[in-house]
Amino acid sequence: MSAGITFENCDHSKDPIVGCALEGIATVVAGIKDVSIVIHSPQGCASTVAAGYDTHEVDFTKRKVGCTRLFESDIVMGASEKLKEMIKQADDSFNAKVMFVVGTCAADIIGEDIQGLCHNIQPQIKAKLVPLLAGGFRGDTYTGIDMGLEALLPFIKKRLSKRKGKKPRIVNIIAPQANLNPTWWADLKWLTETLKSLKIRVQTVFSHNTSFEEVEQAATASANILLSHDIGYKFARKMEEIHQIPLILADIPLPVGLNNTTRWLKALAAHFNIAEKVEPIIKQGEEMVVDTLRRRALMIIPRYRNCRVAVSADGTLGIGLMRMLFSELEMIPEVLLFRSAMTESRKILERELQSLGISPRVVFSADGYQIKRTLEEFNVDAVVGSAWEKYMAEELGIKIAFDVFSPTNRESYLDKPYLGYEGMINMMEVIANDWERAFRSKEIHR
Repeated sequence: MSAGITFENCDHSKDPIVGCALEGIATVVAGIKDVSIVIHSPQGCASTVAAGYDTHEVDFTKRKVGCTRLFESDIVMGASEKLKEMIKQADDSFNAKVMFVVGTCAADIIGEDIQGLCHNIQPQIKAKLVPLLAGGFRGDTYTGIDMGLEALLPFIKKRLSKRKGKKPRIVNIIAPQANLNPTWWADLKWLTETLKSLKIRVQTVFSHNTSFEEVEQAATASANILLSHDIGYKFARKMEEIHQIPLILADIPLPVGLNNTTRWLKALAAHFNIAEKVEPIIKQGEEMVVDTLRRRALMIIPRYRNCRVAVSADGTLGIGLMRMLFSELEMIPEVLLFRSAMTESRKILERELQSLGISPRVVFSADGYQIKRTLEEFNVDAVVGSAWEKYMAEELGIKIAFDVFSPTNRESYLDKPYLGYEGMINMMEVIANDWERAFRSKEIHR
């Protein structure tokens, strides 16, 4: 079992790592090809929305974003007419099927009735208007992703008739973008290719490179797969309630590392009754990992044994990483720092820690201040995290830091998954290289 860590004099966040709700909503919208977004905000919020599009690597020429560019006078006097004009211009310019009209902190301060405004102007607008209030007062990026997903629910068409007989092998994938892999779309590709090899069709991805028609047809799926332990549970429960589509594989870690990947694939096969189809994939994957480690890493792995580590990650990768670090690399997780609150997935974490017989200290919704304070207080040999934690570790005299997660300094030209058997090798390659760099003399001129 785990125990939490308390912090004195920490009534406000210092160096928050997770962005605001607006970025989360933008992350959902940017993954759908036929929608636009209008933000009622000062111009600076446009960069927050741009971060959501950057997450999907959407080219600037394909971004359908409008901003009312509020000034001080607008905050004092109100800016409803400015928003109406922006909506009309965006409708004419973007020709989108759906337009998200998003209020930010400024709209909250003004007290702008965005919902009422959208209702009144809708007859003049071709796009379906979806009003949302996403000021930073309302939550972080994870909250925003949940809000964006929930806004899509009314557009999912109900099935005309109930299924009879054997359910088809069709799934929706939820929240692949809520993942700290710097190339998380490679994880999505690994999953879709694995499902394809098992004759399981992916209907809708919520959302990445998704058409609005795919959103509308999501109810034709027979199961939902959530690729996050940080968000998406509310959306999945609503999908089950409204469309009777169950959320599967939600009570176990994601396929991170050797054992968790085998476990996840077997659970997937059990749901669809295709154990005979998944066994060759498991055998081939395990052989690939063992063969690679035997040839290239057996002399490396012993150096990790009993290495005390702090892990700073999200729940999506962090929960699965525990078994890989402790059981497969023989490291000792001393402290876990999670970026989200992980309200729905804490039970999975606790079961994993209990199964492994370890009891690291845990922090949820960790910000930069809490991470640094924790690293100061705990005597660890290494830190597994992002570039943030790498710099903190160097400042505190912790010699070894693994720059694995986003944001990262690592130049990634090729998309590499962290999920699955190949994903384990990809993470180990990063860890091995950073270990070597840690002991390389900084006095040698190149």
